[in-house]
Amino acid sequence: MAKLAQVFADLVRFETRLYNAVDDRLRAEHGLSAGQYEFLKIIADRADCRVQDLAREVAITVGATSKGVDRLEARGWVSRRPNPANRRSSLLGLTEEGRKLLDTATETFEDELSTWLDEPLTARSLDQFAATLARLRRTVEDAGVGLPRG
Repeated sequence: MAKLAQVFADLVRFETRLYNAVDDRLRAEHGLSAGQYEFLKIIADRADCRVQDLAREVAITVGATSKGVDRLEARGWVSRRPNPANRRSSLLGLTEEGRKLLDTATETFEDELSTWLDEPLTARSLDQFAATLARLRRTVEDAGVGLPRG
């Protein structure tokens, strides 16, 4: 049986290096960080997305998320509109420029992931890896583990 400490170290180191590779490529080709890409993708995929929803999805504070959204808005990629259900919050959406950027950046994102995931793994082992990671993610999310405090 694998030693859990080594599994943890391998998982963290792989994720960090993969994230950095994706981030480097997105910055070089689109002037967009991996974190900004992730925000744009979540906003595009979720109807009536609020800052709180985005923060919960990426497990960071609402304050940090709000600052990140402010930067995206300043670059013309995201817009806010009043939330008819709650006047204290706003709903996020991509601008036309943000949608175009996301579309082109997604090709780069998927190409970089393919380099490091598709090529070294068979389709079957990638499917097994994806299923295992999804199961582990659900376990910690269902338990509320790793959420920011405060």
